[in-house]
Amino acid sequence: MPPRTRQQNVTAAQWSSNGSALGSIDLTLQSNQVFGANVFSASVQRHRLPKHVYRALQRTFARGEALDATIADQVAQAMKEWAMEKGATHYTHWFQPLTGLTAEKHDSFYGPDGEGNAIAEFSGKELIQGEPDASSFPSGGIRATFEARGYTAWDPTSPAFVLENPNGTLLCIPTAFTSWTGEALDNKIPLLRSMDALSGAAVSALKLLGTEDVQHVFTTTGCEQEYFLIDEQYFFERPDLVITGRTLYGAKPPKGHELDDHYFGSIPERVLAYMLDVELQLAKLGVPIKTRHNEVAPNQFEVAPIFENSNVGSDHQMLTMQILQNTARNYGLICLLHEKPFAGVNGSGKHNNWSMGTDTGLNLMDPGDTPSENLSFLFFCSAVIQAVNKHQELLRASIASAGQDHRLGANEAPPAIISIFLGADLEKVFTAIAAGKVQPSKPGSFLGLGTPVLPALPLHGADRNRTSPFAFTGNKFEFRALGSTAAPAFPNTVLNTIVAEAVDDLSEKLQTALKRSGATLEKAVTAVVKEAWAANKRIVFDGDGYSEEWHKEAAKRGLANLKTTPDALPWIVDKTTVAAFKKYKVLSKRELEARYDVYTEQYVMNINIEAETASSIARTMLLPAAVRYLTEVQATGIEDLIGEVEPLVTELHSAVLKLEDANLDENHPDSAAMKEALYMRDTVIPAMDDVRDVADRLEKLVADDLWPLPKYSEMLFIK
Repeated sequence: MPPRTRQQNVTAAQWSSNGSALGSIDLTLQSNQVFGANVFSASVQRHRLPKHVYRALQRTFARGEALDATIADQVAQAMKEWAMEKGATHYTHWFQPLTGLTAEKHDSFYGPDGEGNAIAEFSGKELIQGEPDASSFPSGGIRATFEARGYTAWDPTSPAFVLENPNGTLLCIPTAFTSWTGEALDNKIPLLRSMDALSGAAVSALKLLGTEDVQHVFTTTGCEQEYFLIDEQYFFERPDLVITGRTLYGAKPPKGHELDDHYFGSIPERVLAYMLDVELQLAKLGVPIKTRHNEVAPNQFEVAPIFENSNVGSDHQMLTMQILQNTARNYGLICLLHEKPFAGVNGSGKHNNWSMGTDTGLNLMDPGDTPSENLSFLFFCSAVIQAVNKHQELLRASIASAGQDHRLGANEAPPAIISIFLGADLEKVFTAIAAGKVQPSKPGSFLGLGTPVLPALPLHGADRNRTSPFAFTGNKFEFRALGSTAAPAFPNTVLNTIVAEAVDDLSEKLQTALKRSGATLEKAVTAVVKEAWAANKRIVFDGDGYSEEWHKEAAKRGLANLKTTPDALPWIVDKTTVAAFKKYKVLSKRELEARYDVYTEQYVMNINIEAETASSIARTMLLPAAVRYLTEVQATGIEDLIGEVEPLVTELHSAVLKLEDANLDENHPDSAAMKEALYMRDTVIPAMDDVRDVADRLEKLVADDLWPLPKYSEMLFIK
């Protein structure tokens, strides 16, 4: 095998001179010219639909009202004409199966007219319903392989959009995906069900709290997406990155993020050009990107939107990941979304900013100027605290994956222990209510900066806590434990459902309190909040979530520490989960069991793919390179050098044999998927780690021109 060629990073200037999009894409267009340009938005609908059809669609979006199917033909005709004006020849029902990705089947608008010509057709029936092959998607036993029928159903609450391609465009219609028997095979159906459940509970609660004009409550989400970029030449020289999305081998480089010089640093020219391109495409798709910046690790970056309706926001998050990955290739880059693509370097997550809002414009998670006086906020905040405390294990399960097991609790991400950070001021309010000593909030103070040329800054009532997995951040909760590859719909489904349950529970208690003699709304809410705080305050923690002391304290409080995916997934089918999801008709027991089976199988398959890949690379690339180097060293006759290399080559060979043995089918348990998952965790992963340990030590010894894989020091610093 010839030595691997070392290539230099391609700079933005060099790439541009080779005919890049830097010279062909106009990235200077004003945002008001492009935002939503490729979306069948409310403004487009207003101009293209009859008034009664437009109003019906808007009521569906704003209030969750059922859509009159008789208007579908008119919507389909307007949507087709709009898309074809933008160059579309095909349409797809764009859906989110349980793969964690999106899926699409393209159908042409055109059909023969019987006279040798083609005519463009798109009916209301084609808009409302599609029929992909349901047998080829994960179903967790809901559908047998030979049972192929499944349906996609138009979601009118998430606007259709056009995806651009150099050779044309495609009309994408967001849809739900269901089996022939009516069970959810996707992430969208349970999310929409959970939003309805929370809306019903919250509207009822608001009436008790004296707010009568609210007809609908919706949840909002906005996901801060972290990702890595590397030169594509290195990506294709790393079979582990190509197949698994992460490096299975790689010694720690001399420089990582120890100097703290990458976070919020100046964005490299080529990367900024890529970001601008991504943001332009997302703007056309109506994705409200707000922030971009360098993240902590070298080559790590973040993009974040303004939060929006949870259903639309979840769809937009899937689009964001797709655009990030597709666009990178145009700049000679690869976008890595794996939670831990590089060992020993900070991994990537996805902070899920979650809140509740009303159709009248009220944010139920906004405490206003004086949190202690805001009864509505205290009531709903108490419900969130109760929900997270009761279902902490389920929340952990909702973000579990093989990639997450490399990241959670590794002093770079929230721990696997779920807790809530409220901030000093808000925690004091709850503590004071519990003690019966509510005091008016102090007016905000200011932070002086010691020089008259700089303005005094408003001082927040509490610091931020980056180690908290579930933190209150002023007018929303930030669920910080999601992995960077995660589809956000399921964690948000869980949040919506458990909060709906808690809101209903506190509403019942509020009704009882209001019936007491002499009760006022203020006294009744205070009593309910006091009781809820006493029962659930164990989940609140404002200290260092990375510390060993917190792990011990959490155990004393009775909080769960589900360190790995096999530990967490059983809570998806726990009786408390089944009861809550059945009560609110979000997922049936069978649908929950299906998800448990799918997620468990995906964990097993991902680890198996990694193990097979690690074994192949070690056997066919690393071991031969080490043997060649040993041969060269032996030819020198230097005993100390030979003695340094030879034992490592023997150790690598032995470790590879053990990994190959662990991978053999006959050694795997022939039983339930969870036993297979435990075997992967307890036997296969340690065998992989042993091979990696010795391989990484050899990487630091073997001659650079013999080592077959690009090294971290080459991949992690884009020019």
